[in-house]
Amino acid sequence: MARLRSEDAAARIENGFGPDFSEALARGLAVLTTFGHERRPLTLSDIARGVDLPRATTRRALHTLTHLGFAESDGKLFRLTPKVLTLAGSFLLSNQISMILQPACDALSAEFDETVSAAVLVGDEAVMIAHAAPRRMATAGVGVGFRIPAYCSALGRVLLAGLPDPALDRFLDQLKPLPLTARTITDKSRLRLEILQSQAEGHALVDQEAEAGFCSLAVPIDRYDGRTIAALNIGAPVERIGADARATTHLPRLRDMAKAIRSQLI
Repeated sequence: MARLRSEDAAARIENGFGPDFSEALARGLAVLTTFGHERRPLTLSDIARGVDLPRATTRRALHTLTHLGFAESDGKLFRLTPKVLTLAGSFLLSNQISMILQPACDALSAEFDETVSAAVLVGDEAVMIAHAAPRRMATAGVGVGFRIPAYCSALGRVLLAGLPDPALDRFLDQLKPLPLTARTITDKSRLRLEILQSQAEGHALVDQEAEAGFCSLAVPIDRYDGRTIAALNIGAPVERIGADARATTHLPRLRDMAKAIRSQLI
């Protein structure tokens, strides 16, 4: 196996990655995650643009993923295969909090007959690691692994409120907020105030910012040392989750469940 060139090792250290960082693995993972932003099969050119890599480099990554069974192609279009779910399955089976959160979501969803989710912060998105919904609701595409922008979701704002100040500053500096609905807050100064308010109040309420007609309420799940490691959320159409209901039923139960979950964490 060829040794790492000294200039490449120096570049890795300069970028903060360290000499053991694998660019090939990073490129392969980047190609995998590109599919998450599109619901349709993608061409080689689509993927190369999405990961900002040369076509030849992207082709090698896709060839490897296809050979390993994580992707498939008809010769022109590429799509992921169900084998990708084994990666998420490994996380869910090995992660203590996921095993605790799913029963909690199931219980709250049955109690309120509404959608309940738990998520963690990954980059600039809240990623669901537990999810439950009433049978009457059609939630195609929404479930474990579903991603939603952190800046305009209750789950995301609770998670952002748990960041140290420097990390929150970096998030907002790099953020390019888009108006997903007519009510989406995109002004960064106002977003900071909303996040700080969530931090002070211990919960976040987002009214039709991520989806028109949909309101969500979230609380943090803190570890024994006070660090926020996840968020718990109830979401419903605005007509079914009015201010009175949020204050007298939904919020107290979310907080009670978050407290119960914290007591189970090691």
